[in-house]
Amino acid sequence: MDTSSAQNRPLNIIDALHYLDTVKTRFHDRPEVYNRFIDIMKDFKSDMIDTQGVTERVLCLFAAHNDLILGFNAFLPVGWFTETGLDGTITIHSPDGTTRVFPNRAPSLPYDA
Repeated sequence: MDTSSAQNRPLNIIDALHYLDTVKTRFHDRPEVYNRFIDIMKDFKSDMIDTQGVTERVLCLFAAHNDLILGFNAFLPVGWFTETGLDGTITIHSPDGTTRVFPNRAPSLPYDA
């Protein structure tokens, strides 16, 4: 997967608003998902959670929505990115070369951590 395009350009307001609109539209029948995403992003912006934490929470929240997971790369700092595997996994890559692999499936309970 090519993640270089998301990492070589800064996130602009149009991209961010488009992503937010996509999330809101996708979960129009579940507004708590959109609201939880906003809360997660607020926690990240206020340094209550780190990049690993925000990424894991978003992956859990958007499980099985690969386009939203991949689109989230635009919000991550340089060197961080996610990719989806053909085997149904999601991999988080960090700038230090660390990777973490997660199953890409809907959680049985909402992510509240």
